[in-house]
Amino acid sequence: MAKLGPGQGLGCEAAEGSLVPSRKREYKPCGKHTEGKRPLYAIGFNFMDARYYDVFATVGGNRVTTYRCLENGSFALLQAYVDEDKDESFYTLSWARDHVDGSPLLVAAGSNGIIRVINCATEKLAKSFVGHGDSINVIRTQPLKPSLIISASKDESVRLWNVHTGICILIFAGAGGHRNEVLSVDFHPSDIERFASCGMDNTVKIWSMKEFWLYVDKSYSWTDLPSKFPTKYGQFPVLIAAVHSNYVDCTRWLGDFILSKSVVNEIVLWEPKTKEQSPGEGSIDILQKYPVPECDIWFIKFSCDFHFNQLAIGNREGKIYVWKIQSSPPVLIARLYNQQCKSPIRQTAVSFDGSTILGAGEDGTIWRWDEVDHPSSRN
Repeated sequence: MAKLGPGQGLGCEAAEGSLVPSRKREYKPCGKHTEGKRPLYAIGFNFMDARYYDVFATVGGNRVTTYRCLENGSFALLQAYVDEDKDESFYTLSWARDHVDGSPLLVAAGSNGIIRVINCATEKLAKSFVGHGDSINVIRTQPLKPSLIISASKDESVRLWNVHTGICILIFAGAGGHRNEVLSVDFHPSDIERFASCGMDNTVKIWSMKEFWLYVDKSYSWTDLPSKFPTKYGQFPVLIAAVHSNYVDCTRWLGDFILSKSVVNEIVLWEPKTKEQSPGEGSIDILQKYPVPECDIWFIKFSCDFHFNQLAIGNREGKIYVWKIQSSPPVLIARLYNQQCKSPIRQTAVSFDGSTILGAGEDGTIWRWDEVDHPSSRN
């Protein structure tokens, strides 16, 4: 199966953003909180429930912690879950929701390959999913069906799960699958049957679940043991894209376009052009590039606000670059830093309206910046 690179020729040049901040939105450093000495690999706001837009979670070591952002710039500790395995190191988290009673769920996983589902209403571990053969690098929730999650692993596979029934519905691996660790995955925002994955084989793959959707529906009404569910395998993506020449460790859909990041100090926005009747065939068109200086180590993840107006990405020197995504060429909104922050920012979290930006540090510290004179702060 051919890997597709970007089109070449006059008029195909990507628009590249300038590293001079526009200063159209100003941010100030606010609170910080040090959880411990173990690195924080993931941080994320809860966009699944309007009641909890100011609530976020972190993972570090064998601990999952939830907080509320207070208006004075500090944090309120809400809950903490400590895994029974003291050697566990969580790498990823994702908010989800129980489709029966609407309870907020927090899903986390990491080095031991077990997915933990925590019910934040009862403050208890609700379920544990075993299936991956190695560590899990990322989990994402399907925003249109927040009881579905997808996990990507060092075992070169991607799995779709129903968090309510505990069923592993689909496994994507094999002939057309990834040839090394899968580092990131994301659901298409409006096409419920499509997702993208990327990893250490330097590729981004686009997959369709259309032919298997009957089994997704079946997973909600299954009454037998989850282990007896007829899990299906998908081996062939609809597109394999060679946008980058090194590890690809973060990818997100922007409408029908894709944002992806490698370890070469930039994020790329590109358009995949797939052929539904000819899986594996198609083309790509690189549209824009968002430079990120000193971002040349792997496992640094970017995040966006709910409406994808802003993108925030950390670097290995503890700085965060905030880009206006939907402008051409891209506009750098701000470069955030705190004199005390010297270690890599592994992941960022942008609040629902973009007024607060958080950074998860490798030194175990959460860093916070708030927008100056944001409309919500004046009400």
